[in-house]
Amino acid sequence: MRATAEVTGDVKKRVAAELEAARARTTALLEPFSDDQLTQQVSPLMSPLVWDLAHIGHFEELWISRRLGGAAPIHADADDTYDAFAHVREERPSLELLDPRATRSYLDDVRARSLQVLEETQLEDDDPLLCGGFAFGLVVQHEQQHVETMLQTIQLSGWEHPGGTPGAIAGNMGDVAVEAGSFVMGGDDDWAYDNERPVHESETGAYRIDVEPVSNRDYAAFLAAGGWPEPPLSWERAGDAWVRRRFGQHEPVPHSEPVQHVSWDEANAYAAWAGKRLPTEAEWERAAKLGVLDGLLKVWEWTSSNLSGYPGFRAFPYPEYSEVFFGSDYKVLRGASWATNKTVARVTFRNWDFPVRKQIFAGFRCASDA
Repeated sequence: MRATAEVTGDVKKRVAAELEAARARTTALLEPFSDDQLTQQVSPLMSPLVWDLAHIGHFEELWISRRLGGAAPIHADADDTYDAFAHVREERPSLELLDPRATRSYLDDVRARSLQVLEETQLEDDDPLLCGGFAFGLVVQHEQQHVETMLQTIQLSGWEHPGGTPGAIAGNMGDVAVEAGSFVMGGDDDWAYDNERPVHESETGAYRIDVEPVSNRDYAAFLAAGGWPEPPLSWERAGDAWVRRRFGQHEPVPHSEPVQHVSWDEANAYAAWAGKRLPTEAEWERAAKLGVLDGLLKVWEWTSSNLSGYPGFRAFPYPEYSEVFFGSDYKVLRGASWATNKTVARVTFRNWDFPVRKQIFAGFRCASDA
């Protein structure tokens, strides 16, 4: 067995590298934008980009320099201004926000303190916040998740940006049968969130599931048949063809990509039109763990499941991460999108949102009873 000091050193190297990678991605994402753009609210669904940026810093400060390091707050009012539960997104432009320059300085200050705490802290197995560098992993994943959120804001804004796309799928792989049976559901990775835990036995009946997500070509056929009165977010008609606005550019809708920017309601309607249904999240995870799904890491995928805790769920490190969202108001999405970082894109990760939401990079695949 490797010595504790050696293992701790490896964890610290991983933490430092992931912190640096997350910050580099955040910086590169926002570099093209002016201060005026950073402070605008482009949609009531989203925060001004400068709020997201400062919130990233506040979350890091809260968990690392304050919770682990015992330091006092850098800005006394930040606990209210940058608390995601204190003010809904629509209200955030009216708050006394740090300007972009002050926000960047704040993030630099917070990061210097975090690295000092990392250097001085023993990552002990008996403290769940320190074991495997969990608190640092929480901060890394939080920043990477907000990069994806800010990409959603940028897409809604219409500003030009490199952005990204899901990439093509084959589009002709059909579905696959999965026999009835049990599997181990959930994850116990060092940085897994509370809603992924604990791992437990779960059973599914026999079912069939699409090998790939639904493509733009197939979704366009659904629209042509009158299956839904509105196209996906950012689609519009150009004569007989569909075009889309993607990060400030208008372009033909690529038939071979998975459809994205569709709500759960739209996905559910398509599945019914196709004579199928949306998979449960247990069906989705079992198929993913069996290795029978293709087209992963392209779009988040709606499931039929409401967000709830697994048997034996315990909120950690705070109830507001997931427990307050349990219930029928939120639908679970599984997988990851092209905009999701590898620190988050694991097969057990559970995303969720209101079923009417369309700004997320979400699509779906269908299932049916065997």
